[in-house]
Amino acid sequence: MSKIVIALGGNALGNTPEEQLQLVTETAKSIVDLVEAGNDVVIAHGNGPQVGMINLGMSTAAEAGAIKAAMPFPECGAMSQGYIGYHLQNSIQNELAARKINKSAVTVVTQVLVDENDPAFKHPTKPIGAFYTKEQADKIVAEKGYTMVEDAGRGYRQVVPSPKPVDVVEKDAVQSLIDAGQIVITVGGGGIPVIKKDGKLYGVPSVIDKDFASAKLAELVHADMLIILTAVDRVAINFGKPNQQLLESMNLEEAQKYIDEGHFAPGSMLPKVQAAMGFAATGGKAIIASLENAGKACKGESGTVIVK
Repeated sequence: MSKIVIALGGNALGNTPEEQLQLVTETAKSIVDLVEAGNDVVIAHGNGPQVGMINLGMSTAAEAGAIKAAMPFPECGAMSQGYIGYHLQNSIQNELAARKINKSAVTVVTQVLVDENDPAFKHPTKPIGAFYTKEQADKIVAEKGYTMVEDAGRGYRQVVPSPKPVDVVEKDAVQSLIDAGQIVITVGGGGIPVIKKDGKLYGVPSVIDKDFASAKLAELVHADMLIILTAVDRVAINFGKPNQQLLESMNLEEAQKYIDEGHFAPGSMLPKVQAAMGFAATGGKAIIASLENAGKACKGESGTVIVK
């Protein structure tokens, strides 16, 4: 039996509540497969599209006078944790019941400590929200003052600061739930970013990359394995080119070489590889794989394994 932290991408969860609920119903099957095999499973997830849409919707409502003020970004993150977590635990619980497995899934609204002096606060890089054309993005910049960038050939998106996670505030509660045999959904969207001042925690407007937060969580709960699930079965070098090569494994030295050569796109595969490297450096086993092949990846039959 292994303790496995699974990191689900926010883009894989759909663009509407209806689409998301349909998708996570299928996601739940892969997750419960791992539970049924006897593993302790902890689930983290992204929220890039969802938190951006919540933030934009609240801002639009404030401009229309429907609410008194726009919702602060940390609160938007908390909302996304609740609504994505509800869909995940609902679907997982239904799948557990269908297989007569006596376990529960629970969502922990999670704060993640960041350093207030992290240079990321001066250089927004994390894409959130919907994709826009160049013309739409220029209009949003003019009207709202957002920073918009082109995202991996898929369109333009808003970017916000993305500080690195330092600690998970609720890690002891998460560990207690794991020890009790429950399936825990935590550090949703990378967690709600907070800084500590004078012994108190304060939310800050940013989005922690869910892969880095997942790696930090995996380290803190002493997981055996970190599985970062994405849209592809394996990491590739020379991606999209005639000489594209799929990788079954990388050690830390090889992974750094590929990063230095520019093989992995920032905001896409790069943070996944870096997060996997961070966990592998602690002695754990990190795998990047597709959701459909999560079970095979655990057996070494799919995915890219990153080792120390």
